[in-house]
Amino acid sequence: MKHLFPFVLVIALAACTEQAPKAVSSVDPVNWNNRKATLSATDSLVSGTSYLSVYSEIYSETEHRTHNLTSTISMRNTNLRDTIYIHKAEYFDTKGNAIRTYFDFPIFIKPMETVEIVIDEKDRSGGTGANFLFHWTMKPTSHEPYFEGVMISTSGQQGLSFTTQGKRIE
Repeated sequence: MKHLFPFVLVIALAACTEQAPKAVSSVDPVNWNNRKATLSATDSLVSGTSYLSVYSEIYSETEHRTHNLTSTISMRNTNLRDTIYIHKAEYFDTKGNAIRTYFDFPIFIKPMETVEIVIDEKDRSGGTGANFLFHWTMKPTSHEPYFEGVMISTSGQQGLSFTTQGKRIE
């Protein structure tokens, strides 16, 4: 028994130092402040708003069974020379309620660059009809930003994936 006490103490200390479950990484996976852009009111930029449908989960077999999905939301600049600016990225659930705003100030996306938001598989807050609104500006001669969602889920040897494309609504 005399030798058992240090062993029990080590186990007890290890249990006390266990870390809390990891927070959902999709809440702030990028330090958006590092991408902050300062724009002048004299810049002659064209503005727009784009809509992107995404899915936190999808129905399987019946409306009572769903599969959770990991979503990669890509904000792409298809220009070879011009930087574009995304001013706000808003995430909404199936019922149209705002879940979170990822940033609410202009960020830059360099030519041919892609900036991503990843929504964890365990983050089901968006539901089966989640969506994003992106508010953006660009030079009048530039190509509009391209928004794409890639949803994926794997379990054992089974997997499913699909994509959605953004649509300009303003």
